[in-house]
Amino acid sequence: MFDNALMEEMFLREKREKVEKFRILNQYVKKGEILFAGSSLMEGFPVNEFLIDFDVDKKIYNRGIGGYVTEELMMALEECIFDLAPSKIFLNIGTNDIAQEGYTVEKLIKNYTFIITEIKRRLPETVLYVMAYYPINGVDDFEGKSEKSWFLQRSNASIAKANEKVKEMALVMDCRYIDLNKGLFNEEGQLKKEFTIEGLHMYANGYKAVWEEMLAYILE
Repeated sequence: MFDNALMEEMFLREKREKVEKFRILNQYVKKGEILFAGSSLMEGFPVNEFLIDFDVDKKIYNRGIGGYVTEELMMALEECIFDLAPSKIFLNIGTNDIAQEGYTVEKLIKNYTFIITEIKRRLPETVLYVMAYYPINGVDDFEGKSEKSWFLQRSNASIAKANEKVKEMALVMDCRYIDLNKGLFNEEGQLKKEFTIEGLHMYANGYKAVWEEMLAYILE
C-alpha cells in the first residue's frame, strides 16, 4: 500500500529538482525566443517534434512543470520565465488549482493576476498568450485510470467557469486569451477518448489538434 505522505514528498522534491535543472539550463538558452510555461499539460507538449514535422523555423523552450499550481509558478518565475527573456509566452497554468481542496475561482484569478502583472512589469515588450484550459474526459473508462478524486472538482463545468474568468482577466490586463480547444471535444463535450491517457493528460495526437490551432500565433 502506498504511503500518501511519502508520495507527496517525492512529488514535491521532483518539482524542486526541475526548477533547479531549469535554473542551470537557462544559462544556455538564446534569449528572445518563444516560451511555453505552465503545468504538466504544457510540460508534456511535444513541441520539438511538431517544429520538425511542420517544418517551422522557430525556437521554442518548454518550462512546464508537472503538478504545478499558480502559487508554485509565482515562486519560480525567474527559472520558468524571466531567465529566458522570451519574445512570446504561451501560458497554461491553473488547471491543477481547480483540483485543490479549498479551491475558488477568485483565488485562481488573484494568483494568475499576480503572475501576469509581474510578466508585464519585467517583460513589457513580450507578447503573452493566456491559453484556455483543456477539457477533460471524466466519463469513459481508461486502463490504469487515475483515481476518481482527480475529477471531483476538475469537471468540464468547473473548467468552463474558470476559462470565462481567465478570459475576463486577460481582457482587463491587455493580454491575449486564446482558446485552442476546438479539435479536442467529442460529441458529448468531453475530451476525445483517443486523445487522452487517463481522461486528463494527452497523447501526441491531442496536442497535434492544439498545435494546429496554435500555429498561427506561433508564426504571427
